[in-house]
Amino acid sequence: MFERFITSLQNIFKIEELRNRVLFTLGMLAVYRVGAHVPTPGINNEALSEFLTRQGGALMGFLDIFSGGALSKLSIFALGIMPYISASIILQLLTVVIPHLSKLAKEGERGRKKIIQYTRFGTIFIGLIQAFGIAVGLEGMEKGVFVQSPGWGFRLMTMITVTAGTAFLMWLGEQITERGIGNGISLIIFAGIVARMPSAINSTYQLVRTGEINIFFLLALLMIMIFVVAAIVFLESGRRKIPVQYAKRVVGRKIYGGQNTHIPLKINTAGVIPPIFASSIIAFPATIAGFIAIPWVQAVSRNLAPGSLFYTLLYVTLIVFFSFFYTAVVLNPVDMADNMKKYGGFIPGIRPGQKTSDYIYRVLTRITFVGSLYLAAVAVLPELFIYNLHVPFYFGGTSLLIVVGVGLDTAQQIETHMITRNYEGFMKKGRLKGRSA
Repeated sequence: MFERFITSLQNIFKIEELRNRVLFTLGMLAVYRVGAHVPTPGINNEALSEFLTRQGGALMGFLDIFSGGALSKLSIFALGIMPYISASIILQLLTVVIPHLSKLAKEGERGRKKIIQYTRFGTIFIGLIQAFGIAVGLEGMEKGVFVQSPGWGFRLMTMITVTAGTAFLMWLGEQITERGIGNGISLIIFAGIVARMPSAINSTYQLVRTGEINIFFLLALLMIMIFVVAAIVFLESGRRKIPVQYAKRVVGRKIYGGQNTHIPLKINTAGVIPPIFASSIIAFPATIAGFIAIPWVQAVSRNLAPGSLFYTLLYVTLIVFFSFFYTAVVLNPVDMADNMKKYGGFIPGIRPGQKTSDYIYRVLTRITFVGSLYLAAVAVLPELFIYNLHVPFYFGGTSLLIVVGVGLDTAQQIETHMITRNYEGFMKKGRLKGRSA
């Protein structure tokens, strides 16, 4: 298996186009990591980083994962790519509600470009609002300690700097998608998460060296981690295939259809959207309540903090809800049944039309329920490890789902490029010619 991995790496760098794409992607990700350490002007970064690490709460820890540690340092990439993700999700949800957006989504390439343009505008708008909130919040926390010169000058500077950083990351992601390998936005989040792994490994090594963690306990944890990653790979690749047959049609002198195919329904159609939404909804009021010195507000903050039973139950409930909600937004059984009927397709044993849409809906409901439970189980893993097993490092959750999912997608794209290259070589060697030649 290791030899196969080495051979695959060698084949990647033998193909010039694929090699250039991989090197371009690595170069752009290196630019992102350098920018994550460039500080925002007018801020005492050392004092702020220490304060946010100590008092930031659940929301700060959640968002800092996606910014690769840039938020706790308040660098120019402090917001990361999260405003773009929020704008994309909002537009996807509005597509169901607003007829104009729904019409654009069905117009092909032209409509897609228009929606991307709206997403960019939404990203800038959300980035400006979040940057303004950060600037005002910094001025209100321990005046004179974090902000050197408070006022509208500092607020405008922070808004322009941080929003420009988010816009640059958005452009960087689009460049990676177009000229590199893989999805650029996903790879930027992937790089931010992976960049924190060396420090986590080093801290774990220090705990083992000082005797705070038993070596046998660590080996058992490693086995559990391998099993969890393997389960995620298996379930993320899982499909429920609904068989479809197309009747033969005679159009002029040609016969169309007559083949057998299937509809591949993913077990986890919603991806990592449900954990992100659920974490954001719970973490935001918990973080705000943590800064208000009122007894009942502090009690709410404690109940919404990770590790409490109420937090876990609410978190799992929201993940299940958003899994069904997002799947309903993305897949419409009625449209699928109508398209099959239009082209002469049918599911064996099921009548076309309403019966077909009902059947697809039942299958989709079952696999979405399994997928939502799987997402909830992975999302609550950090609580099991940290608060119950007292493991002093983070494992599982949304970050693990993103790392595994992006890794699988990128590897699949690399494999597709290599297969395409092999077919081109075959065509050149064989010199297959058409009938006219």
